[in-house]
Amino acid sequence: MRLALRLAKRGAGRVSPNPLVGAVVVKDGRIVGRGYHHAYGEAHAEVVALRDAGEAAQGATLYVNLEPCNHTGHTPPCTRAILKAGIRRVVIGMRDPNPVAAGGVETLRAGGVEVTVGVLEERCRQLNAAFIHFVTHKTPYVVMKIAATLDGKTATKTGNSRWITGERARRLVHRLRGTLDAVMVGIGTVLRDDPELTCRLRRPPHQPLRIVIDTRLRIPESSRLIETLDTAPLLVVTGPKVDEEKRARMISRGVEILSLPLYNNGVDLKRLMAILAIRPVASVLMEGGARLNASALRAGIVRKVMIFYAPKILGGQEGLSMIGDPSPESLGEAIPVREGRIRRIGEDFLFEGELDVPERRSVS
Repeated sequence: MRLALRLAKRGAGRVSPNPLVGAVVVKDGRIVGRGYHHAYGEAHAEVVALRDAGEAAQGATLYVNLEPCNHTGHTPPCTRAILKAGIRRVVIGMRDPNPVAAGGVETLRAGGVEVTVGVLEERCRQLNAAFIHFVTHKTPYVVMKIAATLDGKTATKTGNSRWITGERARRLVHRLRGTLDAVMVGIGTVLRDDPELTCRLRRPPHQPLRIVIDTRLRIPESSRLIETLDTAPLLVVTGPKVDEEKRARMISRGVEILSLPLYNNGVDLKRLMAILAIRPVASVLMEGGARLNASALRAGIVRKVMIFYAPKILGGQEGLSMIGDPSPESLGEAIPVREGRIRRIGEDFLFEGELDVPERRSVS
């Protein structure tokens, strides 16, 4: 199962909105086949592994991190391929949370296959956290990424933030951009940093959809986001009242403009997430800044936080903070973070945790 999980990771950035799945065929204590889901619309991991095993699959055991699908989508049911190959036993990491594809366990057992479920289940769930959230909640899995000093500052009072974290942390962020479906920032970040928001790995799995929350369409037409449209798509989310001539010019250059009604003077992020889910965008990496972070937390759309802490102390009270909200009056208003864990990334420290955030206040 550990090998199946390692294989599954190879599909990151290529299979969404499908899950990451790896499969291993074992016979007489020897691996005779292995495979993973390479790309959306292509053969599933089980089928790839069975093809690799060939005739050796007869009477063998199949290990797979997710319950084999039991429906016809872009490809036929994996349960059919497993039964046809003569697999004797199937070991499954976790059940499929997608009701459309579920039922594989019952079909296999009805076909005389011995089935074991729940091996390394927690690791299997962690691997496909975005997929699980997307199919159960019908909204994207939003990861809030922040880079800060030890005293919680994301930039100096002049807005300088390059670079708070080290090279290895920045490389990890590029890997995240290459594996999640979209990356989202506020217009303040664009005006301050003029980012590209592309995945700049040597061989990126894919380029994310770049999303800018820009209520009044203030994005400069000379920005690097627009200059790199041939590399990655760009979606600018505005309010209903913008400069129509500028809007037309940007659309003519290939920028997608989405105008939404304002909610409390800002973009309704919950409504935006519902629209993105239809595309489908299953996961979003949110890279700030402070006002967007605050709005996202208030809207209850954030499911995971990743805070990179650099071993630096900026000091002072005028530097930019992580969250651009007025300070609450009591600790009871704090948002709890569960399953927190810390690891070292080069010279920096990464804190990761999960949120179950109800909508508490209006979006701004």
